[in-house]
Amino acid sequence: IFRVSIKTSAGTLLYRHGAAGLEVLLVHPSGNDNRRAPWSIPKGLVDSGESLEQTARRETLEETGFTAGELRLLGHVGDTKSRKRIEYASRVSPWMHTAALRVAEVDAAEFLSVDQARRQIHPDQAVFIDRLMQSM
Repeated sequence: IFRVSIKTSAGTLLYRHGAAGLEVLLVHPSGNDNRRAPWSIPKGLVDSGESLEQTARRETLEETGFTAGELRLLGHVGDTKSRKRIEYASRVSPWMHTAALRVAEVDAAEFLSVDQARRQIHPDQAVFIDRLMQSM
């Protein structure tokens, strides 16, 4: 019998109100193979015994240096390439300005206007920007 294992990732769509209006924090994967890869929401695989919220908080801290505050669930989406189920939450913090990168997985992190983020984000993740906008 053929069985497909579905992996689950969780992350945080951080946002702020900046000079360009609403801005979201996206990260870019590091490495030569990823030079042209789309940007992403900070995320990662759920470790054994870890909740989605714990994973979202851990991955956000690891990839951006930010500690997430109160989280609001934005739902999930299936990643068409990796077949992972991805869950995200959002947090607002007006004091966030730049990300202090902490891991080799990411070579850049930047707050982008919603329009710019939609052009740069992985197509499977764009729905989270839409959900964030609808929830505001």
